[in-house]
Amino acid sequence: MSRCEFEESVIVVLAVVAAVSCQGWEGSWDGDHHKDYYAHPHYAYEYKVHDSHTGDVKSQHETRDGDVVKGYYTLKEADGTIREVHYTADKHHGFNAEVKRIGHAHHAPAHHGWN
Repeated sequence: MSRCEFEESVIVVLAVVAAVSCQGWEGSWDGDHHKDYYAHPHYAYEYKVHDSHTGDVKSQHETRDGDVVKGYYTLKEADGTIREVHYTADKHHGFNAEVKRIGHAHHAPAHHGWN
């Protein structure tokens, strides 16, 4: 890269930084003009994992609409049971969860010694 190309690159980068820095500014120099940008929070997502090699089995689903979050997750415990948790959260009731254990625990026989 020649010196001229380098200087042009620096100028372009500085122009972009200046444009991004000033983006959305609408007011006087003393900051007497303020805009409150608020977007209503809203989302939904879920995922599932079923790894037969490691035995990792779990899933989760969650939604949010404003200040209200609802969801659940499940996971396979080491003892073979399934933990299922349903939860809600909002500004009036806080976080609440109901936990269930599904199935019967199965424990592997204990191994004694280092073999």
